[in-house]
Amino acid sequence: LPTGPGPFPGVIDMFGGAGGLIEFRAGLLASRGFAVLALAYFAYDDLPRVLAQLDLEYFEEAADLLLRHPKVRGPGLGVVGVSKGAEVALAMASFLPQVVATVWINGTSFLHGNPLVYKDLLIPPIPYHLERILFTEVGAMDNSSVFADPRDPAHRASAIPVENIRGKVLFVVGEDDRSFNSKLFAELALARMPPESGRILSYPGAGHLIEPPGSPTCSFSSIRGTPRPLAWGGKPQPHAQAQEHSWQEIIQFLEQQLGSAATMKL
Repeated sequence: LPTGPGPFPGVIDMFGGAGGLIEFRAGLLASRGFAVLALAYFAYDDLPRVLAQLDLEYFEEAADLLLRHPKVRGPGLGVVGVSKGAEVALAMASFLPQVVATVWINGTSFLHGNPLVYKDLLIPPIPYHLERILFTEVGAMDNSSVFADPRDPAHRASAIPVENIRGKVLFVVGEDDRSFNSKLFAELALARMPPESGRILSYPGAGHLIEPPGSPTCSFSSIRGTPRPLAWGGKPQPHAQAQEHSWQEIIQFLEQQLGSAATMKL
């Protein structure tokens, strides 16, 4: 929580396939006046160690919990997600009326890897092909081409129903993302969304891990559950510039959609 009496605009912050609880971005958002829930959804505490499926009711409970906090200003909240967390954020925006502002950073607009369940609904994941994995010169896995073509009508059932979004979405895309074809997924989502409900920030030379400004650039690293390091892409200078620019855009977007936060300027 920020300092002061509040109430503050509420934001849920999520990361991706590494699992666990990651809090640095939530802390930075709190320093800008947002009440932030850093939300783990597997591989933490009593949560499942492996993500078998996305149960949207868990994320709905998290949204309701945050909005019930006496220092959180409703009636709506924001969601920020990167990678798998971006996919979850887009699903929350599509189904949950509490979500009025969504920041999607280098994710997909189709279910991938795991199905989504919500009450009586099940959305299957888009197929992927392990034989399409590429390896960089250092042996890191490039997964940007492993998924089936989301433009193929045969995979329509795996699409997140973004046409139901009631709020606004900011898509942040690194054009050198080596995990997903994030630009394609963002464009496909935007084409199906209600008019003027979203926009894309696209950064040539930026990779998958677009973090807050000043964060180290990282073109590959190891994460839990993968046999080799993963390639993230990105060239140092344009990636760093994307982090600097996108962070200011994210803060401005959240303030525009949720109301002004505070005057602290980290």
